[in-house]
Amino acid sequence: MTSQVSSRAEQTDGTVVGEQRKPSGDKEIRRLDRVIIRFAGDSGDGMQLTGDRFTSETASFGNDLSTLPNFPAEIRAPAGTLPGVSSFQLHFADHDILTPGDAPNVLVAMNPAALKANIEDVPRGAEIIVNTDEFSKRAMAKVGYDVSPLEDGSLDGYSVHPVPLTTLTVEALKEFELSRKDAGRSKNMFALGLLSWMYHRPTDGTEAFLKQKFAKKPDIAEANIAAFRAGWNFGETTEDFAVSYEVAPAAKAFPTGTYRNISGNLALSYGLIAAARQADLPLYLGSYPITPASDILHELSKHKNFGVRTFQAEDEIAGIGAALGAAFGGSLAVTTTSGPGVALKSETIGLAVSLELPLLVVDIQRGGPSTGLPTKTEQADLLQAMFGRNGEAPVPVIAPKTPVDCFDAALEAARIAVTYRTPVFLLSDGYLANGSEPWRIPDVDELPDLRVQFAQGPNHTLDDGSEVFWPYKRDPQTLARPWAVPGTPGLEHRIGGIEKQDGTGNISYDPANHDLMVRTRQAKIDQIEVPDLEVDDADGQAELLVLGWGSTYGPITAAVRRLRTAGHSVAQAHLRHLNPFPRNLGEVLGRYNKVVVPEMNLGQLATLLRAKYLVDAQSFTQVNGMPFKAEQLATALKEAIDD
Repeated sequence: MTSQVSSRAEQTDGTVVGEQRKPSGDKEIRRLDRVIIRFAGDSGDGMQLTGDRFTSETASFGNDLSTLPNFPAEIRAPAGTLPGVSSFQLHFADHDILTPGDAPNVLVAMNPAALKANIEDVPRGAEIIVNTDEFSKRAMAKVGYDVSPLEDGSLDGYSVHPVPLTTLTVEALKEFELSRKDAGRSKNMFALGLLSWMYHRPTDGTEAFLKQKFAKKPDIAEANIAAFRAGWNFGETTEDFAVSYEVAPAAKAFPTGTYRNISGNLALSYGLIAAARQADLPLYLGSYPITPASDILHELSKHKNFGVRTFQAEDEIAGIGAALGAAFGGSLAVTTTSGPGVALKSETIGLAVSLELPLLVVDIQRGGPSTGLPTKTEQADLLQAMFGRNGEAPVPVIAPKTPVDCFDAALEAARIAVTYRTPVFLLSDGYLANGSEPWRIPDVDELPDLRVQFAQGPNHTLDDGSEVFWPYKRDPQTLARPWAVPGTPGLEHRIGGIEKQDGTGNISYDPANHDLMVRTRQAKIDQIEVPDLEVDDADGQAELLVLGWGSTYGPITAAVRRLRTAGHSVAQAHLRHLNPFPRNLGEVLGRYNKVVVPEMNLGQLATLLRAKYLVDAQSFTQVNGMPFKAEQLATALKEAIDD
């Protein structure tokens, strides 16, 4: 995602960072504290690019923001159909916000399919900007409109702005001698210009972006810029848009620092690079492309200058096999995938457990089972990460809670992997991966020291006094075995999937030894040092605890805020470490009469809590491929309080 850098310290007076076209004339300007906009159109209409550019300019302006890109599941669904609708929702405000918003205040619908697919989410009174050029009988019939919704009164409860976006764009680009089809492709830039006028967004960043994107095709760059400016001018001059809106920067919502807009996958990529630098290890990614994890492979491939090596394997099994080999060779090794890929990688993850080597398994979860919903979000891989291997093969599991938190979660996963010599699961999901928010760029001295000491020589003395290297002689504090880089003289040792003898690492079929090794590997994971769970219970009077994990953090926190504003006492806690759980989790659960666990699955964390702590955790679940809405959660939690 293209991003802008801004310093919030420079925005305390509400001024705009960068150059900006300013609305003029006698039109009314209204001040708002927040706005939710959704761009929707065909998958070829450039809605993701339009939303991305509006987001970047909003970030440079200094608003807090949260986004929800929503992609079609099919690579190229038939044009004008409901399965082919692509949308991008942006929530921006002059204060701290947590979610992309429950319902859009403004819907930009580029065709009938976009209108029909999204109208149920739009509240009465909201503004709808419709590209009337696409509302032909044939296009409307494709999505089941017998008569035009622009004429049958069904939109009477909304503020509808019929705009012939295609015609206006073609007219604006006459001087470029483009065909109507080619000129019409810039209609998304016309819409972006119009919305930029409506909400007083900066414009210089978008124009610079277009010049760079089409540097080898300057005529195309100028055509898109012309369409963008035409959209701005249309808003300025047309009588249909009598009001524009201001949303001030969120200057007081964040600590002073340098900020940029960042998506979850980009933050995770940067976190992996930072972890490798802090560990003083080369970073190796063995991966196979899969939605929605592929962006990490794409991003890391750009950073050879930081000692990053990326290998796009022929399949998932080869990807993790190469990564495990790199771990054996002394690299910070990573493999990225989604749920279907985890299933294929499970045997090699078990091998990594047996070899006791550090390996990061990044699972960007999506809707399942099987291929499921490739572009939609879900949290249904938790039990797979916990138990989806043969034998007793325990693996630490951590989960970021926001797009920005993906950076810190990557560092934490690397810390556990290299300290305890174990594969580690990092469970993100499509909502976090593609969503974005402002990120304060940390100073290097704020990052943890992850350096490790490789084995250098013998570590054990035999009864006869001779010194030897035992590859499975453990650190008494961490129970980690030595990390011996191949080629180090005297450290030759046997590896493989067959059970090892304690200490020596020799092949062993002894029942007592196997029992010892299984229990030792489990004990190593159980005693990993993780922070205690923090509970937000402002007055200490709450009887209800809302416990979440992963990307449910934003909707849960927004719902809890609503309940507290309404006078209800509610406690909230959020788990980053799912294996092992924080040591105080049982004590925390015991404080409350009611525990509700919202999850985008059928209750996987709740199942683990019931089994381990014998607590009556109540599940609140959904599996529709979309994140929770704050109002939806607030209603469910209110019912739990009243029950």
